[in-house]
Amino acid sequence: MFLLCRKSLRIVLFLHKILEMLRLLIFIGIVLALDFYAFQSFRSVTKNPWVSVIYIMFTIVVFGNTIYHVVSLDRSAPVNTGFYQAFAFFVLFYVPKLFLVLAMFGEDVFRLFEGIYNAITTSPRSGSSVFSTRRKFIGQIALGVAALPFISILHGITKGKYNYKVLKYTLFFEDLPKEFEDYKITQISDIHSGSFDNIAKVEYAVDLINAQASDAIMFTGDLVNSRTSEMIPWKSTFSKLKAKDGIFSILGNHDYGDYTRWPSKEDKTKNFKDMLKLHKALGFQLLLDEAKFIKKKESQLAIIGVENWGKGFKQKGDLRKATSQVNPDDFKILLSHDPSHWEHEVIDDQLHYHLTLSGHTHGMQFGIEIPGFIKWSPIKWRYKYWAGLYEKAGQVLNVNRGFGYLAFPGRIGIWPEITVIKLKKGKSHLG
Repeated sequence: MFLLCRKSLRIVLFLHKILEMLRLLIFIGIVLALDFYAFQSFRSVTKNPWVSVIYIMFTIVVFGNTIYHVVSLDRSAPVNTGFYQAFAFFVLFYVPKLFLVLAMFGEDVFRLFEGIYNAITTSPRSGSSVFSTRRKFIGQIALGVAALPFISILHGITKGKYNYKVLKYTLFFEDLPKEFEDYKITQISDIHSGSFDNIAKVEYAVDLINAQASDAIMFTGDLVNSRTSEMIPWKSTFSKLKAKDGIFSILGNHDYGDYTRWPSKEDKTKNFKDMLKLHKALGFQLLLDEAKFIKKKESQLAIIGVENWGKGFKQKGDLRKATSQVNPDDFKILLSHDPSHWEHEVIDDQLHYHLTLSGHTHGMQFGIEIPGFIKWSPIKWRYKYWAGLYEKAGQVLNVNRGFGYLAFPGRIGIWPEITVIKLKKGKSHLG
């Protein structure tokens, strides 16, 4: 029986490798087709052979580097910096190519219909083609269009990922205890310390958090990418965070060590225990399905923290357990990493959660936001509540866009966020 199980496991692993290889071959095929079409479009703008050679060389280096890091990716490594950098260069060079291809494809469609029309209505001379050649000015326009995403992505990689923004909100609640009028909270989320590469920028952001002089700081999960050890080089930096009533924290889906390969189950268990110790060493009050209370005279705020609960992710958080010591009349602030928890469980819960703080989405680290005009990111197709403030059934949710970054080492249009919320007594203005 044991030998049969081992044989079955080997078959499953073999089939998994075959499937991964097929996916890689399909990916290579699609990219090569994109490259071929992009190069034909590029040649319509310039006939200089040296420019074409440079273009081809860049393509080989970028694509070859990407394939190398995909094939050699070590999922058991603490940090895969080389893979992330290769991914960044791939995005930097291939997204503009996609724009170039789309622009030139539009002209080719026009040329196709033009050729069909010429074939029907005219009698072409021997040896001539009914299809017109690509227009040089169209190619120049296409290159101009492609330059826009190139510049945006380059800025996102070099500057955007540390372009910290302090977003300030004043929220009104009719049943806020008068003792907590003007109470100020700073929320940070999704630190992802394993991605950082600039200590000066991170220290600046930590000083910026402290400069808000909030009564409490609340961290809503994802301290690391995969392993607790990622945070050790940054321990002294984040230990500088200070707030009068303390720092409250929860775990995010990345804090459980589920996204890396461990030598043994014991190693993964130790990593999680180290994570719990690390929160304490940082001065964070980690809430594992429990509540802490901030008291002023006869009133109190209930700070409730649940373990990760997400639609399509780990669903470990237990609201019942977390609120076992909470009175229904308490003013409640819930820390829950994934905003889908608010949508699927919190809103309709028997308790009224005045304010829920979440993160997780990062705003996909890509989008367009112009306050008062537009707020868009592709992540909206995955998460209904993906960034900023929302209100439903008299309950408010804030989704923080994240402090750090993950996988793609940059941010384009969706900047790293420090949220400052001031509580006021009064009728809600959100509507």
